Amino acid sequence: MTQVDINTFLGSYPFRDIGEWEASDVVRAIARVGTDEAWVSHLAATFWRDPTAGNATLYEAHDRHAQLRSVPAVHPGLPGWEAVLDEAVARQVPAVRCDPTRYGLMPAGHEMQQLVAACGERDVPLMMAVRLEDIRQRHPNDAAAELPPWAVRQLIRNHPSARLLVTHADREFVEQVHFGSTPDEARRILWDICWIWGPPEDHLELLLQTIGIERFAFGTGLPLRLPEASSAKLDLLNLDADKREMLTAGNVRAFNSR
Repeated sequence: MTQVDINTFLGSYPFRDIGEWEASDVVRAIARVGTDEAWVSHLAATFWRDPTAGNATLYEAHDRHAQLRSVPAVHPGLPGWEAVLDEAVARQVPAVRCDPTRYGLMPAGHEMQQLVAACGERDVPLMMAVRLEDIRQRHPNDAAAELPPWAVRQLIRNHPSARLLVTHADREFVEQVHFGSTPDEARRILWDICWIWGPPEDHLELLLQTIGIERFAFGTGLPLRLPEASSAKLDLLNLDADKREMLTAGNVRAFNSR
């Protein structure tokens, strides 16, 4: 059974000493939980004035380790951002990412609307994280706001071909977006499971029943979160092989084949 982790990172973190995560470190970590393919963003670059400066490292990591798929950053507030997006498309990346509140952008402002439309026209999904750490753990200097649910609803309506991959969302966030969206809009959003509680709260099981298993994909948030946590959630669901395969690979393959 193939397993794809759509939410991993290379690099360091400015607010906690996690070391410098190299491509080989990610390869070893995903192997522990049987992951065959990991989509990788640049963690440190998320906090740089120009987050696209980390993209070359991601492309190099993929060249050395084919199982690491690059998710390069695009900053629509910087000159030349369309060229950055075009390079990513030419390299056949599975997605690009933009975290507007960390880039100093309005989460659904003009720049983001332009980016979503450009991604829709180029048929590449856009990834965004709701948060990276629990607010109770965040450093006082980490003042970026979390991505709000209304922004996701507004962005998915911006272009009929737009597709959004939203990571680090909890149950309440997912429900606010899903039940405030049309069926077509909801089908164009895929959620990772790294921030959704398993037992004893069973938020993940509830969402699979109420929203649909096809709307979720395996993601871990490595290295800020242990990959074993997301694997354990799947184990505790007691899913049959076909449904588990939907979460670990099938849903994201279907989402990216549109």
